[in-house]
Amino acid sequence: MTGTVIIILLAALLLFVILAYNSLVKLRVQSDNAWADIEVQLKRRYDLVPNLVETVKGYAAHERSTFEKVTEARTRAMSATTPAAKAQAEGMFAEALKTLFAVSENYPQLRAVENFTQLQSELTGIEEQVQLARRYYNAVVRDLNTRIAQFPTNLIASLFSFRPREFFEVAAAAEREAPKVRFETPSA
Repeated sequence: MTGTVIIILLAALLLFVILAYNSLVKLRVQSDNAWADIEVQLKRRYDLVPNLVETVKGYAAHERSTFEKVTEARTRAMSATTPAAKAQAEGMFAEALKTLFAVSENYPQLRAVENFTQLQSELTGIEEQVQLARRYYNAVVRDLNTRIAQFPTNLIASLFSFRPREFFEVAAAAEREAPKVRFETPSA
């Protein structure tokens, strides 16, 4: 009788370990997938920006320092690897884009160019996708980090070397906003 109880307890313990381990693996895979989604959206934005810069450059060639800042910020953001480094670089990149759009507002003939307005609209759409991907990633990371910290799953997490993940958060409130530009149609 005692042997049966011990076997049942060991089976229950083994079942718990398996279930806890699998739930941690599932959350880790989801966070990896969510991070990949963020990187896809950011790459779309990085690929769009050179076209945007070239379009503005044609109308505002003397704004060389602005173009260099955008290019430098883009390069820095593309090379960042961790969520914290990526968030910091993204903040600088967003500021550089705001500057680029501020420059473009000084050129009414640029605002009338269909290519520019299309690129600006596409960038806005990408910014929304980045925001959605970031929210999903942070939710999955929250769930994973919570599971890693909670007892008794924390025992399994430490046994199998599961580590908390970093959130992807932009530090300053001003940097959290997507670049927003409002163009007025030229009056006749």
